[in-house]
Amino acid sequence: MKTSLINTVWFSEKRKNVLLLLYEGERDLEQIKKSLNVTTRSIMPQIKTLKNNNLIEQKQDQFCLTTIGKTIVKSMLPFISTSRIVEENKDFWASRNFDAIPPHLFSKIKDLGHYFLIEPDIHYMFELPREFVDNIPKSKSIVTFISYLHPTFLSLYLKAAQAGTNISLFVSENVLEKMKNEYLEQFNELMKITNATIFLCKENPKIPMVTVTDWFCYICLFNEEERYDHRDIISFDESSLKWCNKLFDYYKTNTQKLCQITELV
Repeated sequence: MKTSLINTVWFSEKRKNVLLLLYEGERDLEQIKKSLNVTTRSIMPQIKTLKNNNLIEQKQDQFCLTTIGKTIVKSMLPFISTSRIVEENKDFWASRNFDAIPPHLFSKIKDLGHYFLIEPDIHYMFELPREFVDNIPKSKSIVTFISYLHPTFLSLYLKAAQAGTNISLFVSENVLEKMKNEYLEQFNELMKITNATIFLCKENPKIPMVTVTDWFCYICLFNEEERYDHRDIISFDESSLKWCNKLFDYYKTNTQKLCQITELV
């Protein structure tokens, strides 16, 4: 009795792996065995099943995907990539608030690629994460949105701007008010630097902070209770940088550029 294509593809890890391997290019049996670390006895029945379902074909001693096989694998890849993103840290993703991410970008969350989950160290809970601080000076351009202001944030960005880094800083009204009341001198210094531009977000996205540079992206999300629990993600993949830049393009539609000449008093 014939099985469905869904069963053929998804109900066997070996068959799925063969399809993904052949999507990269033709392989002979020895290359398949070596790449997947399998034996002839274990993999040949799976290859036969894939051939019987017209997903792969054999040309002399080489195996390759059929046109149908290529189409199916191409459709599989986004699901596999998204599943990997979530499965690596299920508890984290299940407990996040995603209101700040528009649907058209959330559907492409796979673009975060290979990321690292930054777990809070109780001894450094109220410091800017080392992974963030260490990578800011390596960046030639920085785009950041913040809805909460860490005591050392402005000094870090002021130092980067003075070193010639191009900075676009998006702030919520609460952060702007805090800058005026508690960090006026540093803020005015930053406003005077020509390679630093500051924008006021008229509506506050429900996100603590998101940063994208030419080097990395760093994303902080509220949890389901809309609290910041200091569990963040960092990624250096090119696809993640493009994804974050698209997020900022979305935010820019509702911002107001603050004058760089006039100081806040």
